[in-house]
Amino acid sequence: MSLIKEKSCGCIIIKDNKVLLVCEKRRNNFWGFPKGHIEHGESEVETALREVKEEVGLDVEIFKDKRYIINYIVDNRIDKTSVFYLAKPKNEKITIQESEIADVRWCEFYEALDLLTYDNSKEMLKKVIEDIEL
Repeated sequence: MSLIKEKSCGCIIIKDNKVLLVCEKRRNNFWGFPKGHIEHGESEVETALREVKEEVGLDVEIFKDKRYIINYIVDNRIDKTSVFYLAKPKNEKITIQESEIADVRWCEFYEALDLLTYDNSKEMLKKVIEDIEL
């Protein structure tokens, strides 16, 4: 049986040496970064901007040269690729999408590394921290 391929895009939003994490309701309240599926005709960047706006109400500035990819298998049937861009918020007011997001939190990097649910997200954040400290 071949796996269904899916692609999502989102942002790793950094402000004042803190990163924004979201707690998603649908996947057993896991902590990660705002992201979602690409809609027909959208670019990765357009998807990332839209999903961040929908999930947390923020407009962000994306750094297109800071692109990170995670690949993983979901439920032994979906081959998932998630693309994330480093971004900074243009506004401050967070409004969560209550149908999908249980909680949102600005975290120090060390706190985020503890809070993130999946190891591949932790490894990606470590790479982001290295990149922004160069």
